[in-house]
Amino acid sequence: MAFVLKTFGRLQLVDEEGNAVAFPEKGLLLLAYLFTTDQGSADRTTLARFLWGEADRDVALSTLRKVISRIKARQVDLGVNTLSSQGNVLTLDPSLSSDILLAEAEEVEPFSRLRQLVALMNQPFLGPVHSHSRHFQRWLAERENYHIELLGNTLRTAYPLAQSRKDAELLRKAAVILFRTEPKDPETLQLLIRIFNAEEEVESLRSYFEQRRSLTSGGIAARTGSDGGDAKSLRPSSVPSKAKPEASLPLEPEDIRIAIPRLVLLPPKNQSARPQAGFLAASLVEDITIGFCVFNSLEVIAPYSAVQIGHQVETQKAFFERHRVNYILDTRISSSDDEVMLFAQLIFFDQNQIVWAERFSLDRMDLARDRRVVARQIALSVSSEIERHEALREDLNPVAYHRYLVGRRHLARLTLPNLRRVRKEMKAALSVSPHFAPAMSSMARTYSKEWLLTARGDIDLLQLAETFAKQATGMRADFADGYRELGVAKLLQGAFDESAEAMEVAESLAPHYADVIADYADTLVHCSLPAMALRKIERAIELNPLGPDTYFWTAAGANYALGEFEASLDYIGQMADPHLADRLSAASWAMLGHPDKARIFVRRFREGNPDFDVDKWLSAVPSKEQWHKDLYREGLKKAGF
Repeated sequence: MAFVLKTFGRLQLVDEEGNAVAFPEKGLLLLAYLFTTDQGSADRTTLARFLWGEADRDVALSTLRKVISRIKARQVDLGVNTLSSQGNVLTLDPSLSSDILLAEAEEVEPFSRLRQLVALMNQPFLGPVHSHSRHFQRWLAERENYHIELLGNTLRTAYPLAQSRKDAELLRKAAVILFRTEPKDPETLQLLIRIFNAEEEVESLRSYFEQRRSLTSGGIAARTGSDGGDAKSLRPSSVPSKAKPEASLPLEPEDIRIAIPRLVLLPPKNQSARPQAGFLAASLVEDITIGFCVFNSLEVIAPYSAVQIGHQVETQKAFFERHRVNYILDTRISSSDDEVMLFAQLIFFDQNQIVWAERFSLDRMDLARDRRVVARQIALSVSSEIERHEALREDLNPVAYHRYLVGRRHLARLTLPNLRRVRKEMKAALSVSPHFAPAMSSMARTYSKEWLLTARGDIDLLQLAETFAKQATGMRADFADGYRELGVAKLLQGAFDESAEAMEVAESLAPHYADVIADYADTLVHCSLPAMALRKIERAIELNPLGPDTYFWTAAGANYALGEFEASLDYIGQMADPHLADRLSAASWAMLGHPDKARIFVRRFREGNPDFDVDKWLSAVPSKEQWHKDLYREGLKKAGF
């Protein structure tokens, strides 16, 4: 009877009918190894070292003799002689065949070989079989590299010969397998892009990319020119008190959206004994999420909502259905020997199908590389944006990126000590990578937030924020966060038009970045454009449905300015800590004719702020139009402030 050694999937010996037969596992491993040696033979010392590494030589040889004895006994039962020994040398029976001989027939037609390779390499080589021997590990790496090289060469040969949809489908499957290995050769990456384009799974959006590049290089003039309007579109004349300015506003682009895929990247579950790994992995996943916000063909649920739903397993399915999530990136951290790994799998929620899965080292020198790998692979699986290869090709310094991730963790809770910690890490990142734009924009954020927290009106802080934001946009003209921070700094300085222009550019660069849209909405409120602001903040809440309180606070402020006082109170009621908006609650109840309810909030606010003065506070709050301040003053005075 003829037998075949299967090495892909599960390592096993099968008969002519494809049924697995019992055989010692170490014996199967020896057979696989001998298939890759010259003449199919090796001496006992070499085989013992392959199986057990640098263990005691005499013990290893003694154990090998026992394994060979079991193999011979099993061969007698099966009536075959797969392995024979002569003196110190063991030799493989040449009649035995195996799927490990992938390149045995050199004249095989390319698509036939590719079909065989795809069928085999969709399974792990040797399956769960493992050995701690360094010789085994080296051999295993060599075999896997050989398989990948063979697949790549076959794919290149077959690609120009494709003639049918069946051929194209086979090319696509082979490309996915090849891409999982993170090929370093840029020619390979270009081949994969061409294959996916041929399959119509990657759309070329170069026109959009060029438009975006023109926007950032030409400034706001390019933006308004492309919209067919002028720079005055964000600077209308004053609106009388209590008027509703939304009536004359045109529909915005987000009002005529088409359905596009939605992705949520859940925070990693930490199954490692290292808490620090959890913090870094969470920052890494959040950074990847923000990176996806620049894609126009993919909507991304914002990190804040992703973190919230990540801890609510029992309600996740309902959340995904309610918010039309199509793809989920599920992540967890685990320890393997002395190395901490991040496991990620992309799930197509509509069919509960795993599209892609991979492991990445969380060693700090690998973080920058793995961010690009994860983002690139998910983009190929989910998005149809060919520009991702431009955005993900930048050369990140791994040390700078590590310090940046550590610093970002402290931005989650805004306190003065945390802001200084962030600043320390960002300075360290910039010391090794002076042109790292994300660190510059984070520096800008620390200064603008310090200005808000200290409430001393220190103009130097805002000027530092503006300087760092401009440096960030100077380093990367397509960097949304840089324009966002520039907009915040300009707003706090009372430069309303410049703030709105910077925020408009930021949103154009990252059309699905919820935090950018929310900050833009806040700017529009202060620009006395509440109707436009409300549309923006509702869009931000749609992308980040479990968002921070600032989202709902901004929506409440926009509704108040529109005279929609009940709606303002409804949004305040959705805040996790509505106490933050006590002034606005008091003003809204007063304008609705309920002074008794308004006084409850006045008393509560004055408990923590006994020296609050309406006129002094309104003079410090940036509002472009006088009617806007007058409306707020009216509500606060009626409430009893």
